[in-house]
Amino acid sequence: MVAAQLKQYRDRSAVWIVFNMIERFKERVYSIVATIPEGKVMTYGDIAALAGQAHAARQVGGIAHFGPIELPWHRVVNRFGEMASGYYGGKPAQRAALQAEGVPIDNNFIIEDFAIRRWRPHE
Repeated sequence: MVAAQLKQYRDRSAVWIVFNMIERFKERVYSIVATIPEGKVMTYGDIAALAGQAHAARQVGGIAHFGPIELPWHRVVNRFGEMASGYYGGKPAQRAALQAEGVPIDNNFIIEDFAIRRWRPHE
């Protein structure tokens, strides 16, 4: 009986620890996205690495999809500099938002001069 209760307690604690880790990662992602300057972009992978989980680019995409709309998610693109397919309003809306900030984008929804527009805060 006591062993079963201890196992149940450990299982709940593990779930709580994982939940807290996910929440902390999500908050770091929000914080990073909030600091992307106007006219610059970051990739999902850039954000994941800066948030401490270099291989979590897809998770950043999921966070972006459901994240607060007041954050500049239009400044987040894929590793090739292409607009995000899951952006609210689609690629045309993301392109319009970036072009309004002076970011040149070609007809294939890819940022021109991506290396220049890519923001890496620690470089």
